Amino acid sequence: MPPLSQLQRVPLVYQERLDRQGIFTTGLLLEVSETSTRRQYLADQLGATTNDVNDWRDEAMLLNLARFGPLEQAVFTQAGITGIAQVLELSLDELRARLARSAHILGVEPPDDLTVEGWWEQAQTLEEE
Repeated sequence: MPPLSQLQRVPLVYQERLDRQGIFTTGLLLEVSETSTRRQYLADQLGATTNDVNDWRDEAMLLNLARFGPLEQAVFTQAGITGIAQVLELSLDELRARLARSAHILGVEPPDDLTVEGWWEQAQTLEEE
């Protein structure tokens, strides 16, 4: 599980508060914010809003996709995609095209079609949960 520090949407003050509560990975964040009641409880504990927690969850789900690491996060960020919700707004072809353009701008190899399709399908599955 990626460390919480990889999340771009969590301000440092909240990262420190999450760390003090023992939430130091994206997996732990997803676990403690699994239901709307848990998200409200976490927001109350941190002095954040439930919208903040929802945004952090959205990005954490992206970082927890299979075969997803820091390079992939950079490619997605360059493409303007920082969470699962943004993946869900795109067709598979649109996602492929945006990631290819982003990789070209960054000067790296774009993810292969099978990997992109896997991420897109995982996002569809996460939406159903």
